[in-house]
Amino acid sequence: MQESTTLEKLSQKVNQMLRNYDELCIENIQLKEQVELLASENITKDASVTQMQDELIEKDREIEEIVNKIESILG
Repeated sequence: MQESTTLEKLSQKVNQMLRNYDELCIENIQLKEQVELLASENITKDASVTQMQDELIEKDREIEEIVNKIESILG
């Protein structure tokens, strides 16, 4: 009788391990999807930052041109 109890306990533990494994697989998939989403958002933000940096460089050039014109007018 004790052997049956031991087998039952072992079976329960194996079943619990399988449930835990399935839960971890689902969580792993969700985390991978989240990483992909965040990576995509990061790429979008990097592109936005690059565009803003380019615009800033252009604005700096425009300011420099205006300053040069003012200096040439003032002598």
